[in-house]
Amino acid sequence: MATPSRKTSTPGPLASKRPLPRDPSSEVPSKRKSSAPPAPRLLQSSGPFVEGSIVRIAMENFLTYDVCEVAPGPHLNMIIGANGTGKSSIVCAICLGLAGKPAFMGRADKVGFFVKRGCSKGMVEIELFRTSGNLVITREIDVAKNQSFWFINKKSTTQKVVEEQVAALNIQVGNLCQFLPQDKVGEFAKLSKIELLEATEKSIGPPEMHRYHCELKNFREKEKQLETSCKEKTEYLEKMIQRNERYKQDVERFYERKRHLDLIEMLEAKRPWVEYENVRQEYEEVKLARDRVKEEVRKLKEGQIPMTLRIEEIEKQRHNLEARIKEKAMDIKETSQKCKQRQDVIERKDKHIEELQQALTVKRNEEHDRQRRISNTRKMIEDLQNELKTTENCENLQPQIDAITNDLRRVQDEKALCEGEIIDKRREKETLEKEKKNVEEHIVRFDNLMNQKEDKLRQRYRDTYDAVLWLRNNRNKFKQRVCEPIMLTINMKDNKNAKYVENHIPLNDLRAFVFESQEDMEVFLREVRDNKKLRVNAVVAPRVSHADRAPSRSLNELKPYGFFSYLRELFDAPDPVMSYLCCQYHIHEVPVGTERTRERIERVIQETRLKQIYTAEEKYVVKTSFYSNKVISINTSLKVAQFLTVTVDLEQRRHLEEQLKEINKKLQAVESDLIALHETNKRLEHKDNELRQKKKELLERKTKKRQLEQKISSKLGSLKLMEQDTCNLEEEERKASAKIKEIHVQKAKLVTELTDLIKSCTSLHIKKVDLILQNTTVISEKNKLESDYMAASSQLRVTEQHFIELDENRQRLLQKCKELMKRARQVCNLGAEQTVPQEYQTQVPTIPNGHNSSPPMAFQDLPNTLDEIDALLTEERSRASCFTGLNPTVVEEYTKREEEIEQLTEELKIKKVELDQYRESISQVKERWLNPLKELVEKINEKFSSFFSSMQCAGEVDLHTENEEDYDKYGIRIRVKFRSSTQLHELTPHHQSGGERSVSTMLYLMALQELNRCPFRVVDEINQGMDPINERRVFEMVVNTACKENTSQYFFITPKLLQNLPYSEKMTVLFVYNGPHMLEPNRWNLKAFQRRRRRITFTQPSQ
Repeated sequence: MATPSRKTSTPGPLASKRPLPRDPSSEVPSKRKSSAPPAPRLLQSSGPFVEGSIVRIAMENFLTYDVCEVAPGPHLNMIIGANGTGKSSIVCAICLGLAGKPAFMGRADKVGFFVKRGCSKGMVEIELFRTSGNLVITREIDVAKNQSFWFINKKSTTQKVVEEQVAALNIQVGNLCQFLPQDKVGEFAKLSKIELLEATEKSIGPPEMHRYHCELKNFREKEKQLETSCKEKTEYLEKMIQRNERYKQDVERFYERKRHLDLIEMLEAKRPWVEYENVRQEYEEVKLARDRVKEEVRKLKEGQIPMTLRIEEIEKQRHNLEARIKEKAMDIKETSQKCKQRQDVIERKDKHIEELQQALTVKRNEEHDRQRRISNTRKMIEDLQNELKTTENCENLQPQIDAITNDLRRVQDEKALCEGEIIDKRREKETLEKEKKNVEEHIVRFDNLMNQKEDKLRQRYRDTYDAVLWLRNNRNKFKQRVCEPIMLTINMKDNKNAKYVENHIPLNDLRAFVFESQEDMEVFLREVRDNKKLRVNAVVAPRVSHADRAPSRSLNELKPYGFFSYLRELFDAPDPVMSYLCCQYHIHEVPVGTERTRERIERVIQETRLKQIYTAEEKYVVKTSFYSNKVISINTSLKVAQFLTVTVDLEQRRHLEEQLKEINKKLQAVESDLIALHETNKRLEHKDNELRQKKKELLERKTKKRQLEQKISSKLGSLKLMEQDTCNLEEEERKASAKIKEIHVQKAKLVTELTDLIKSCTSLHIKKVDLILQNTTVISEKNKLESDYMAASSQLRVTEQHFIELDENRQRLLQKCKELMKRARQVCNLGAEQTVPQEYQTQVPTIPNGHNSSPPMAFQDLPNTLDEIDALLTEERSRASCFTGLNPTVVEEYTKREEEIEQLTEELKIKKVELDQYRESISQVKERWLNPLKELVEKINEKFSSFFSSMQCAGEVDLHTENEEDYDKYGIRIRVKFRSSTQLHELTPHHQSGGERSVSTMLYLMALQELNRCPFRVVDEINQGMDPINERRVFEMVVNTACKENTSQYFFITPKLLQNLPYSEKMTVLFVYNGPHMLEPNRWNLKAFQRRRRRITFTQPSQ
């Protein structure tokens, strides 16, 4: 169906009428009309409508309609109109107004697409008949949000509530057996048998039929699961029983081995008790030996007491003698100190005499030295006076000094000037170096931008990039100029315009090398393509340059249309590249415009007759048709630029390189000037030093006489002072002799005192020696007693050590007894304070710590010695070791499997009971579902076969299944034949023709019509593929079936009908008109049109 064009005006309303009588002058017996009032009205109809039938459809800004209202009849509604007028729009309104999914219509998946183009909101309103009061459902559609707002009887609600209300009326807009839109007609034949059965159950079956079917499918699925589970559990149970039978002998051998291990455990448990008894007996023996040694120690200690008392008495006597010896030693020390003091005083007197003699000698030496210095000073004064007499007159040296001073000042001025020039040159050099650094940084930035372009080329086209590197190293092989790929040589003046150039020049040419000579290009391709196997492009620039070719039209003529430049002016490129692009792509003829150009593009195309045009975001290519001479334009969106967005101003870079060369020249000149100035400054420095030296010598000669006079005056003053400083040596010698004599008298007195002290010290030493001899005798006696005491102590220590060893051995044996007892109790699982029951005891040995313990009665049949126990242990271990290859996990698994077998047996019984219950449920539900279904299918088959027979064809409908128990595989099979020579074939999308499928679909729906419980059915343009004969037959059946009493409402949409078709009084025919000359909906008046028609009919005979 063709959709309305943009220029289509508001569609006219629908006129509903009954079939016209054959007499054109008779009045049209129409009871129903359609109009478009300003506000929707609530219809209360008590006519032959069934519950849920549609009594009114209102649309606003919906698909092709601005405002429209449709009032269908209760029986067959024929909606007729040309293609594109809006018939299917009514079907869409019914589907969407009753909460149908947009995708079901096959037109769009979003509800916003159903709003008329250019409008922001749309509305659909459906009024459904109900005996309790009509139900008005309103759906408002918001295009921007793609949302719907729902209302029931003008009250806001939700889509879920609407769906519940619609489902309560048994309306199923998603069921192809009830609602068959235009785009879904072909899909009905594609329905599988299973899908057709489900749709038929939902459409005409009792409400519980489809529910029973679903329950059967679920029950069957669970039955399969239970059968599978029972089978798996049975198989698993059998395997486990078989496996346990295989391991039964191993388990018996395991328990035999365990009996030997238990006996070994009992022997190992008794062994600590035997060990304990042996150690306890040893403990008793050691304890008796320790008591005997203890008595010996006591006797030895009593024999040492008399010797200890005698030693203490001698020790007191020795302490008394040592005290007297110390007293004598103190007296000797005091006397010795006094002697030492006298000797020190005598030595100090001798030293004093020596100091007096040395002082006198020093004074004699000082006097001799003074006399010598006076003599030397007089001689120096005489020499200076002689030199002063011989000094020449220096008054004539001043002119020479003045001349040298002037020369020195002139040299210093020249030197200062030279140094100033050096400073200026250095500043100039620093400035030039800064300028050079800035220029080099600018060049590096340009190179970095160029590197970015090269990196893009390398990442996207590695072969082209490798060819560029080869070209840079081999330019000497070419005779004329060779340009690198165009994308590297083009430099955009503004990178915002790069998209125009990249969209205009193909990518293959953007990465092409440009040659001025065909011969050079062949050499390049031979080296790069043939030898290096690189995939590159190359082009030759025209011999005559096109780079400066003027455009055919001035840019000023195009500026009123929004054009601001031609493509050629947007970038710079080498002359061969620009010439090639102008020749090949006419970039000097392609203007570039703005958004203003796009707004008036039709005028631009018609008036300028340009072949190619660029606007802000689009490219237009204009062509003229060879046949109709019409102008055809193709517009495409511009792609984003990728390679030319990096802008490098090559002219500025060349200018910077020239500037760098000029700066380097200036730097060389400044360096030369600095070297010359340094040489001049060095020469002036040398001359300055020479003049200063001469001036210094002259000044020294001029001041020499004055210096001599000052020295003579100074020496005379020193001589006077030395002559005044005199010393009387005889007086000094007399005073020194008197002091020495006095000191000798004091020294004689001290010697007498020293002699008396020495005699007293000798007497004290004799007394001290006598006391020492007495002390030695006492010490000798003491040593003899101590020796005897030490001998007795040694014997005591040996005995005590023996006692300690015995005691330690006793403690060790006691500890060992406790450990063995603890170990024995642990082996028998007895606590530390727990008493062994009487029935398990044989003897009650006493433990050293006072506790009682006894081995269990189980030990009485076992050996009582360690050797016998060890022999029996070895024998039992050998027997146990014979049972090899036994794994305890086998017994655990055997026991575990026994338990699991018991558990599985119980679970299997439960599953079988559950399976029997499901089978009973399936049997009951199957009886309630299958018998009514077979009756229903038989009725459908009866109607369907009758319809086909009336058309001299054959058809049948049956309930098909491959396995009676697979309820999800049940389906309705339609078989038809349209020719007597053929057999019945199943209706499929491939076997029958389109018309045959349409006839079969229509007749099946008609067969459902009388059985159907749904309130209405919609069929859109199903007669399009039928031939005239079948279309007429089908139409008659539709009229006869849909216009019976107590049938549901029927909508039949078609763009055309055959002539002389039969019509029924119960039909409602709705004509859809659309076009630019339609009346406004509020001006449509069917009665006025009929009256006008009658007037025209009545006036025609009189004329």
